[in-house]
Amino acid sequence: MPEQVITIGHKDFSVACQPGEESYLIAAAEMLDAEARTLLNQIGRVPAERMLLMAGLMLADKTAEAGDKVKAAEAEIASLREEISRLRAQPAPEPRRVEVPVIPADVTDALTELAARAEAVAEEMEAKLRVA
Repeated sequence: MPEQVITIGHKDFSVACQPGEESYLIAAAEMLDAEARTLLNQIGRVPAERMLLMAGLMLADKTAEAGDKVKAAEAEIASLREEISRLRAQPAPEPRRVEVPVIPADVTDALTELAARAEAVAEEMEAKLRVA
C-alpha cells in the first residue's frame, strides 16, 4: 500500500492509500488543508485534533450544502422530464387553415390595362407641356 505524505494546516501526516488512489488522496488533503488554513488564519494556533475536527466539520457543511443543491437540481430535472413526457404525449395541434386571397385573372388584366392607359395619358400630357 503506497504511503503519501500530506500537509494539513502546516502539519505533515503520512497516510496509506490503495494503489492508484494517490491523486484522490492528494485532492482530498488539499481541500482539508484549505479549510484548516482558513481556520488557522481566523483563530490562530490550535491543537492538531481540534484543527482537523473543525476543518472536517467545515468540509462536511460544504458537502451537505452541495448535496442539498444536487437534490434540488435532480428534483427539477425530474419535473422537467415529466413535463417533456406530458407534452410529447399530447396530440399534435390541428393545423391552422390559412386562406390566401387570390386575385382573379380578369381583375389583374383590367388593372394592367388601366395602368397602360394611365401611362399613355401621362405621356400625352408631357408631350403637350414640351410643345407649350
